[in-house]
Amino acid sequence: MPVTALPDINTVLTIDDEPVDQLLYRRIIERSGIAKHVMPFELAEEALSYLRTEDRLDIDLVLLDINMPRMSGLEFLEQATDEFGENFSQIMVIMLSTSLDPEDERKAREYPAVRGYLKKPLTLEKFISQWQAVHQS
Repeated sequence: MPVTALPDINTVLTIDDEPVDQLLYRRIIERSGIAKHVMPFELAEEALSYLRTEDRLDIDLVLLDINMPRMSGLEFLEQATDEFGENFSQIMVIMLSTSLDPEDERKAREYPAVRGYLKKPLTLEKFISQWQAVHQS
């Protein structure tokens, strides 16, 4: 059943090295009708390469795992912010983590694009609540 109370989301990038989490994100997004497109990436470097392409879809939201091999979510944020500046900061990023360390959340929130920090597993209710909170402020 589509969620009609949310602003339109064209494209969501999901960046997470766990295939099960990727499947969960896709299922939540597609079944709810929240977004038109879901672009999954298991490696942050691949997501950065996609952001560099000229003919890419407009990105409204990034669901970003904080702990990944090769390039962490925080490293991705740093690189994307340095490379794309204000254009990247306009994209809403929701960090996803199993970490209980408050320092991880503090570091993530230093980036202007990060508008939410959720504990895994992601649920439709958590996602909708976060999206609405950002758009009501």
